Amino acid sequence: MAFRQALQLAACGLAGGSAAVFFSAVAVGKTRAGGDAEPRVVEPPAWAGAARPGPGVWDPNWDRREPLSLVNLRKRSLEPGEEELASRLDHYKAKATRHIFLIRHSQYHVDASLEKDRTLTPLGREQAELTGLRLASLGLKFNKIVHSSMTRAIETTDIISKHLPGVCKVSTDLLREGAPIEPDPPVSHWKPEAVQYYEDGARIEAAFRNYIHRADAKQQEDSYEIFICHANVIRYIVCRALQFPPEGWLRLSLNNGSITHLVVRPDGRVALRTLGDTGFMPPDKISRS
Repeated sequence: MAFRQALQLAACGLAGGSAAVFFSAVAVGKTRAGGDAEPRVVEPPAWAGAARPGPGVWDPNWDRREPLSLVNLRKRSLEPGEEELASRLDHYKAKATRHIFLIRHSQYHVDASLEKDRTLTPLGREQAELTGLRLASLGLKFNKIVHSSMTRAIETTDIISKHLPGVCKVSTDLLREGAPIEPDPPVSHWKPEAVQYYEDGARIEAAFRNYIHRADAKQQEDSYEIFICHANVIRYIVCRALQFPPEGWLRLSLNNGSITHLVVRPDGRVALRTLGDTGFMPPDKISRS
């Protein structure tokens, strides 16, 4: 009985605990009478949900797949014994590790007015070849390639996939480039309209929730998945996965064709193996455009 009550309390804490998105308070320059700036808290977007309780606190149920939060004890009229409850918890436990490889597209023609004309440059095609060779050299059994539906990501995928025969490809609009969340500190060279953060932010957050999580309980073997998309999307996903303030995404920098490797363990813990790796490219083939 005591075991069950303890689990119930923990489950309530997980189910009703901190939300997945962390929004920091941002100081805005509203001047007081004495001349000092008065901080003002900027409200998070509506899609973000409740704020986390505080910095430095790891949310074990960040992907809403913690077994204890999936077991609904209140639906049963009879109290389950400890063995039955342990069996039900085991039913929801992940058993495999997910290896997520986030690839930034290669260099492309940035000056084209239409998105369909923003194709890869000759250097960009070389970069994609090098990235494909690097992934193939790892000797891993990749399960799938999920890529953005934008032209530069599609072309990057087509070149990389030649080095990974038999790996299925899936296109999605969720991974298209955009403005995930207003960066802090702000920058002067890039200032999208507020509506762009509102529209793109919800979509990119949906991409994170859809693709970044611990393995399904039915998955028996470790998986190796490739996601080919864009710098803003990858940087936001990394911050979210590590439970760092997502407003800091613009402080990170990614080269074209770079490899970022996230690991999601069965217990929900996340590790960053590599961030923006292009060490496999000769120096004269590296770019960030």
